[in-house]
Amino acid sequence: MIRRHLEKYLKRDAAFYPVLTLTGPRQSGKTVLARAAFPRHSYVNLEEMESRQFAREDPKGFLARHAGPTIIDEAQRVPELFSALQVAVDVDPAPGRFVLTGSHNFLLMKEVSQTLAGRCGVLHLLPFSRAELEGQIQREPPSPATLFENRRTTRELWTTILTGFYPRIHDRGIPPDVWMPDYVQTYLERDVRDLAAVGSLETFGRFLALAAGRAGQLLNYSSLANDCGISVDTARRWISILQASFIIFLLPPHHANFNKRVIRSPKLYFWDTGLACHLLRLREARQLEAHPLRGALFENYVIAEVAKTYRHHRQTPPLFFWRDRTGHEVDLLVEEGTTLHPVEIKAGQTVSTGMLDGLRWWCGLAGRPSAEATLVHGGSERQERGGMRVRPWFSV
Repeated sequence: MIRRHLEKYLKRDAAFYPVLTLTGPRQSGKTVLARAAFPRHSYVNLEEMESRQFAREDPKGFLARHAGPTIIDEAQRVPELFSALQVAVDVDPAPGRFVLTGSHNFLLMKEVSQTLAGRCGVLHLLPFSRAELEGQIQREPPSPATLFENRRTTRELWTTILTGFYPRIHDRGIPPDVWMPDYVQTYLERDVRDLAAVGSLETFGRFLALAAGRAGQLLNYSSLANDCGISVDTARRWISILQASFIIFLLPPHHANFNKRVIRSPKLYFWDTGLACHLLRLREARQLEAHPLRGALFENYVIAEVAKTYRHHRQTPPLFFWRDRTGHEVDLLVEEGTTLHPVEIKAGQTVSTGMLDGLRWWCGLAGRPSAEATLVHGGSERQERGGMRVRPWFSV
């Protein structure tokens, strides 16, 4: 089993809360992690018809049967259970009694917030990070400077981005072009139907592919709606579905304007680059390396890895981007207190002076020292240039 960085926080929080909730995308390894972290807990899966029916018809009796420490998988399948859970842990608030897992963040968190507020710790498990896949220690990010200090890899960049990070692909050695179509089909038929009344799964599937074509770009609801043939309100609702099911995340713009007119729209990214590549019909690394979206997908990879670093260390990612209306942009801003650390992301393997121009301009505008800036590029070179850190793609 590949160890997950979130495991120590899951165990830590079990000493504080009577209930833990572990959410994340389908097939991100939630059940495997929960059972590995708590091997003495009993286990019940509410995907099983008999267990689900018992929990729905007699939630109090169901919990009486599972009175000891228990992992309840796909807990959102039985909303009736949560009120009984609240009563049970109010009577006996012993820490670590129940571990709830689920793929539907919106449905699960709705029930948790209504009935278990203050009684439940919530953790998010995303697909593997590259560091997890390679068995590397990833320190808790106390400072943005430590985010980009990993020094080795055995992997090739474009193959890594194309393959993605879903555990089943790596645990079972399944080629991504075999596994991904089934994953997308399952997602559409199970998760999307449960989360919202989508009239046409075919149209939603087209919307998902169109979103992949906009990875690393500003989110434009009108453009998405027009290209998909749906209303803007529907596009907004469907973007919320993709967020709630951990397919995409939105990177907000930073509010600091430095007396400039700044962009207010967020940027769209996929939690897993392999899924984005599949939706773009990319099947080989050489196709990706020559693709017009190679730069956007590389940027998606770096920002998703940084975001996973924070999430898997039980922290909300303090991440933003900055762009003004004249075209000046910083791909990533990492906020540390009152300090902003700018990060430029370039897919090129050879570092050129021009790659640092955006960072120099922003540091001058913001009045920040260049030592706080980092360039992450697609090569393996590590250096300091012009007082700025230059780091390879595998440094995060």
